[in-house]
Order: sequence, then structure tokens, then C-alpha cells
Amino acid sequence: MTSARIPLIIDTDTAQDDCVALLVGLLDPRADLRAITMVAGNVGFERQVRNAHLTLNAAGRLGDIPIYLGCRRPLVRDWVSAENVHGDGAGGLAMDFDGLAAHSQHGVDALIDLVAAAPGEISIVAIGPLTNIAMAAVKDPNFVGNVKSLFIMGGSNNGRGNITAAAEYNFYVDPEAARTVFEAGFNVTVIPWAPLTLDHAVFSREQLAGIAAIDTPLARFFTRVVGTTLDFDESVGIAGSTHPDSLTAAVLLHPELVTAAADYAVDVETGSELTRGYSAMSWGVHELTANARVVEAVDGAAFLQYITDLLSRPSTLNRPFD
Repeated sequence: MTSARIPLIIDTDTAQDDCVALLVGLLDPRADLRAITMVAGNVGFERQVRNAHLTLNAAGRLGDIPIYLGCRRPLVRDWVSAENVHGDGAGGLAMDFDGLAAHSQHGVDALIDLVAAAPGEISIVAIGPLTNIAMAAVKDPNFVGNVKSLFIMGGSNNGRGNITAAAEYNFYVDPEAARTVFEAGFNVTVIPWAPLTLDHAVFSREQLAGIAAIDTPLARFFTRVVGTTLDFDESVGIAGSTHPDSLTAAVLLHPELVTAAADYAVDVETGSELTRGYSAMSWGVHELTANARVVEAVDGAAFLQYITDLLSRPSTLNRPFD
């Protein structure tokens, strides 16, 4: 029996593994990707949009999925780039972008309207700063209830950060948005940076070489896109490339990947410069009400095989890459 497809929206700051997460939404037979919404994050905003078009092209889906441009800066803070990690976010790939345009509707309004048209049916995979999600929750009091589930890549489970000692990048860039989202009442699942990503979603050079050897257009795209970040990760002591964003999309579509999860009360620090963006995750002993399910472990080997299988699929570029 074929499982029903899962409607989803991916809210992204497209660079490196965000591109792989988009491939998950575009290529997995279980996925019914309704839209891509763009939020200020990893690299320059227009660069993120181009990276989304590049990814659609790699999947042979250019023009099939609408892209909506959301918030171009955090709620109350200046934008902080991660270009030192990602470069341009696409490994220098280019193509002819003539005639490609995002939808005219603002991304926040698109989020509100899309879930209102199918209340309780659409899940959101949020793999960038949470600015768009917070804005939608504030603008429309029905938004939270209309979203079936919200899968968030962000924070660390009382662990190390990746932009400061305390904070993971997505929550650091817009901590006010992250706090707003966790207070809003969504049905939340969190895929944290540490320890989950570092323990279960790092692909070694040997594993990456195995993917490169597939030599499909998708595998070549993947290898190019993750190359810059691989070098950075190794420079800071991580033994391979990190894939938390694609894991987040994969966990929505394939919950069987999860081997351990628990309910937590999650809050995000906004008042301290030292611990700005820190995610305090209370595990049930502090008399706090849980507001999120936090994934604690996944089957890393199965996740690697899932991505490998996805990249083995045949595809035809809509436009040649330069």
C-alpha cells in the first residue's frame, strides 16, 4: 500500500545542506512540497534565492514550486552572515537565471494563506532563522492552529553552539523570533545541532566519496554544494560535512529514522550577549510544561542510505550549469 503524500512547506535560508533539504522535498515520493519560503540567514538574501533556483534545476523541477520571499532581516537585530562557513552556499555553481522570478506575495502572507486553505494538513520544515514563522504567528492568530506540525532545525540540546560557545546559528541570528515560536503553541519537533547532528548526521570523506562515485546529476550537484562547508567543518574539528537541514525534512517524511525523542520545555535566551540564542531544553524535572518534542537520536546509517538513494535517482537539468 502506498503511503499518502505529506504536504509541506520548506522555510529556508538556502545554502549547502538547505539545498539537500530542498532535494528531499522535491524528490521523495512521500513529499508534497507546496512552496519554498525564504528567510534571511546563511548568505545574502538574493544569493539564497538563486541557490533555491539552482536546486530546483538540479532536480529537474525548475518553475514547478513557487518561491516566496519572506523577511530580509531578523525581527529586531542586524542580520549576521554565515558566509565564512558556506561561501556562496552553492559551491560556485551558476546557470542562466533569465526569466526566473519569485512569487509576488510576501513569504509571511504566503505561509498564512497556504495553511489557512488546508487547515491542519500542511507541515512546515523551518531550517533557517525563525523570523517568518514568528511573524506569521503574530500577524494571524489562526496560523498556529492551521499548521499541522512544525519541524525546526535549530538550537542545541543543552550542548555546544556552532556560532558561539552557547548558541546554534539559526537561534542566534533571531533569538526573539525563536522565543516567540516556542511560546506560540505549535506542534513542534526540534532537530538540534548538538549533540544530534554531530553524532548522527555527519558524512565522512569516505562516505562523501561513495556518494560522488554515483555520478548522477544529483550526486554531482550534492558534491559541489557541500564542498565549501566540508572544508570549514574539518577546520573546526568536525570529521565531515554536517546535514541537519536534510535530516529535518527526512524526519518529517520518515519518522522511522528517529530512535529516541522526548518532550522538553524549550526556551531561548534573548537578554544576554554572552548566551544570546542559547536553547535551554528542560527534560521534565523542573516543573515546566513541555512545548516541543526534541529528537535525541536517529539511525545515522539509515539516514546516509536515504540520502544516497535519493541522489541515485535519475534527473534531467532544466538548464545547464556553468
